[in-house]
Amino acid sequence: MQDVAAGYSQVYKINSLHEFKDSLSNLLIDSVNCGASIGFIAPLTHKNADQYWYSIENDLLNNNRELFIITVGTEVIGAVQLSLCSKANGAHRGEIEKLMVHSQHQGQGFAKQLMNTLEQSALQQQLTLLVLDTRLGDVASRLYHKLNYIEAGQIPQFALSSSGELNATVYFYKPLL
Repeated sequence: MQDVAAGYSQVYKINSLHEFKDSLSNLLIDSVNCGASIGFIAPLTHKNADQYWYSIENDLLNNNRELFIITVGTEVIGAVQLSLCSKANGAHRGEIEKLMVHSQHQGQGFAKQLMNTLEQSALQQQLTLLVLDTRLGDVASRLYHKLNYIEAGQIPQFALSSSGELNATVYFYKPLL
C-alpha cells in the first residue's frame, strides 16, 4: 500500500492540550469504542476522555511526556505519546503509549508517520531504548514488527477488554543505537 498520508498530513509535537483537547478526546473515544486496548473500557464518555487528557497535562508541561499528533487540516486524526523515564537508572529509555489513529483514517500510513516522528525525537534526546506493550493479536503488532521492534514476551490475562474478556499483552522493545 502506498503511504498516502505523507502528502496531506502534518505531525506536530505539542506541549499544551488547549487547542486540541476536544479533537484529542474525540480521537480517544473513537479508538476505545472501536476496540483499541489503550487502558479504557467502551463505551468511553466525553467526560472521561477529557479527564484523561487533563491528567497528562502536567507531564507535558514538565517535560516528562511528549505528545505527537497528526492532523489533516485542523482535525487531529492520530496521536502517540512518549513517556520519559524519570528514574536515574532509566534516563536512557522511553515508553511508547497510546498509539491511536481514527478509524476512518487507518491503513494509510499515519501510525507509521507518528512512530517515525516519535523515534526521531527519542534519538535527539539521546534515548537508546524504546519499550511498549499491546494486546496479543492486535493489528498494532504487525506495525511494530515492520518498524523493527522486537517481541520480548507475553503476559496472559493482562488487560480486561470491553467485552469482559481478559487478554494477553505483548511487550516489544527497540534499541535505537
